[in-house]
Amino acid sequence: MALALEQALTGISGILVTPYDAAGDVAPQRLKPIMDRALAAGLHMPVVNGNTGEFYALTTEEASRMVREVAELVDGRAPLLAGIGRGIRDAMTLAKVSADAGAVALMVHQPPDPFVAPRGIVDYLKAIADVSGGLPMMLYLRNDTIGTKAIAELCALPQVRGIKWATPNPLKLAEAKAACDPDLVWVGGLAEIWAPTFYAVGARGFTSGLINVWPERSIAIHAALEAGDYRGANALIAGMKAFEEIRAEEMNGTNVTAVKAALLAQGLDCGPTRPPSAWPLTSAQQTKLDAFLTQNKLT
Repeated sequence: MALALEQALTGISGILVTPYDAAGDVAPQRLKPIMDRALAAGLHMPVVNGNTGEFYALTTEEASRMVREVAELVDGRAPLLAGIGRGIRDAMTLAKVSADAGAVALMVHQPPDPFVAPRGIVDYLKAIADVSGGLPMMLYLRNDTIGTKAIAELCALPQVRGIKWATPNPLKLAEAKAACDPDLVWVGGLAEIWAPTFYAVGARGFTSGLINVWPERSIAIHAALEAGDYRGANALIAGMKAFEEIRAEEMNGTNVTAVKAALLAQGLDCGPTRPPSAWPLTSAQQTKLDAFLTQNKLT
């Protein structure tokens, strides 16, 4: 399992959307055609309950249902990474449910509590490790101001196998990587656009929301980076940049909106996003998205 997990982490971690039905309830089965397409294209590791999955808009019960049913949809075709987080008791509940569902590892969202102590995060991770039976963990690092020393302390826990680096600070990434176990996998956590920069300082693999909409392009970018073809990777990224630009608007509040709007245009209705995410796209954003989809023959 360890080797399979390490290989998957160096690939693409595809962050799946959370579909809703007409009543606004989670509808995991709507992911089936999206999942099948992504896995057929070569997705290395599907991720449930990530931020593209509107993790913070879900109840713990809903997130539990998502991981159970997504694990059934994956059906052993790829290792499943399950997002967990929020308050310690919610995180522990989701950790146990995810382990029981068959997730091979946990992606631990960085606690958003305004009063977070680095040593408190160590205790947080230890409690999660205990209840999950020692399931491997990938840390989701969105705030690197805790400092390299604190990051190294978190990474010293034996269950930590990887770090999803989601801050636009490649030099800090290089510094943190040098301070930690060389066997850890550092994953670019800001999707395709930042992947070449993070690869240049030692990251491997990247996260992707595009995988829901255009998995073949994500796979091609990954292949180019693995081959050291930065020029080719950047050319491929240029062709999908408009999509990421839409996602970054309104303080990233259209991040999931653009993905779900694109899926809707492809005939894969996953419902709207939940507030406080923006829904729907503005007319200008929708026009830009339509042009992107048409230009790339995605509808």
